[in-house]
Amino acid sequence: MDARLRRVNKEIADCKNDKASKITIDLIDDNPFHLIGAFDGPEGTPYEGGRFQVDIVIPENYPFQPVKMKFITKVYHPNVSSASGAICLDILKDAWSPVLTLKSTLISLQSLLCSPEPRDPQDAEVAKHYMTSRSSFEDTARYWTMVYAGGPGDKSGAGKAGKSGERDEIAMAGLDKAHVAQFEALGFERAKVIDVLRRLNYRGANVANINDDRIVEELLK
Repeated sequence: MDARLRRVNKEIADCKNDKASKITIDLIDDNPFHLIGAFDGPEGTPYEGGRFQVDIVIPENYPFQPVKMKFITKVYHPNVSSASGAICLDILKDAWSPVLTLKSTLISLQSLLCSPEPRDPQDAEVAKHYMTSRSSFEDTARYWTMVYAGGPGDKSGAGKAGKSGERDEIAMAGLDKAHVAQFEALGFERAKVIDVLRRLNYRGANVANINDDRIVEELLK
């Protein structure tokens, strides 16, 4: 058994023995170098109540090379690509150290959900939302957690899925229903309105900085 396999097997065993962290690591197709990690969303954050899965690939020179990780579960977070699950975290790149383990790296991802770094984003649109309107961002992140990670959603009842369980695309984009309706009333399709308002970051205090003519111009393109 080579050193890499011994190390990975030990880390997986250590993780299984640690019930308190609620972090799990499982093999994909019995391959010890392709894994799925999972952890609970941190308490007191919009991710609370969700369970988040991470794709893990062990490189040939592990532990001297960083593991490759990306979220399988969709996450609304400035440092995670909402499209691909790619993660912006220093220990997955230049700050990696051989003393780090799979479990400690997953714990760092869990901590990243607590402490976004919007000025060093992986997803620029989400980072703009975070910096423009924190409360609206948290509502959107909570809704994504409900839709994708099994979270409870907004306890107030706002932003829940419809009666048939369909996703609310306006809530998914973190937009105000009244703003979308305003431009729908001009004859534009809802999907187009949502896309334009999301790209322009038409949220919070930023609404006052974008005039209606600019939005209509974008909608007509």
